Amino acid sequence: MITDVSKNPGLLKLELFCKGMRLDESCHITADGGRAVMRTRAGLGSGLELVLPDGLHANVPVMEDFAKRSPYLLKRENRRYVIHHDGRPVAHATPAPLPRWYDMKTTSGKKMSKVGTLQGTYLAVYPWRVCDYWLAKPQKVNCKFCSVGLNLGVDDAPEKTVRDIVEVARAAKKESGITYVDFNTGHYEGDEYLDILEPIIAAVKKSTGLLIGVQTPPHHDLDRYHILRKLGVNRVSFCFELYDKERFKEICPGKDAQYGQERYLKAIEYCSPIFDTTNGEIVAGLEPPESSIAAIDWMTSVGAVPTVCVFRPLKGTDLEDGDPPETDDMIPVFRRMYEACMEHGLPIGVAPNVKVSLVLLPEEGRYFLDDPGRYRRQRMKLGAMRLAFATAFYTGLKK
Repeated sequence: MITDVSKNPGLLKLELFCKGMRLDESCHITADGGRAVMRTRAGLGSGLELVLPDGLHANVPVMEDFAKRSPYLLKRENRRYVIHHDGRPVAHATPAPLPRWYDMKTTSGKKMSKVGTLQGTYLAVYPWRVCDYWLAKPQKVNCKFCSVGLNLGVDDAPEKTVRDIVEVARAAKKESGITYVDFNTGHYEGDEYLDILEPIIAAVKKSTGLLIGVQTPPHHDLDRYHILRKLGVNRVSFCFELYDKERFKEICPGKDAQYGQERYLKAIEYCSPIFDTTNGEIVAGLEPPESSIAAIDWMTSVGAVPTVCVFRPLKGTDLEDGDPPETDDMIPVFRRMYEACMEHGLPIGVAPNVKVSLVLLPEEGRYFLDDPGRYRRQRMKLGAMRLAFATAFYTGLKK
């Protein structure tokens, strides 16, 4: 593995997740057409959207306390942005461009960026009210790392109509060239999250033809996922967060009481053969790396693709005083994520123009291999799949 961040953009992205970055006074991100820091939708999102070398997108922590101690510093030099490490320039970076449609209004008068935002190159929408775990009485039982309850109503509108969402999806497709929109909800009493999403999915699919993903708790009626597939959903994701059962109970008290970890795992295994991609999502850094690797091995064994987030101690959350994980502890996790996907022949990196800023994508785990030439045959197969999928997708959009 290349250990110099100036020559390994994947390692640089991981380092920035784990250590954050300081902003020099020379930086004028929004004046230079970049996106302002927004805390919307994602429970682990808070940072500055940057494009790193090799076209990697990264949501870099800059607001949190740990970022103030970071050895990384972003400076503006000769109209270009340069990342420095302990005073040494290591990489150029580009602020992710601010979409023109962000300041446009929907028919109902909502600012479009309060309906949906770009995270990397895809549209992310949190369509409904805050997760009920944030509203539980006498004490909230939300996941302790999550910031969703701090975001809605601030940078994100609390409720959006189907029409609002369709208009934003159309604008993002036209102006930003998106190919994928992801819908995320929290827990709602009565498992009503799919009832809320289904009419939205149907309308967006009919109007735009975009690839669609859904991230919700696991519904008690697994037959509902066949309905989602018929509506045009391409991907489902289930955030069980931690593989260690005791840590799951401690960090995710609401999920543990309402669903239990087993229900998440059962839904992942059930949905794997139904959708183009089924993801299980974990947060690395809240349990030993060995446990995260065990989760990766289980997910890939049932045909699911792991989504691995790096724990970020966000301001205002229950774990704001925690420490992010060490980079050296995370490298084996992300290396194994890539290896396991390749060993099981999973379709990673196939969807066109989907760059994710909040996580290291499975295909980005290749930056941590000791032998860069490993899996050459599998990568050739993925290249052919990528071309076929993109051809079919763009052909379908023209019809």
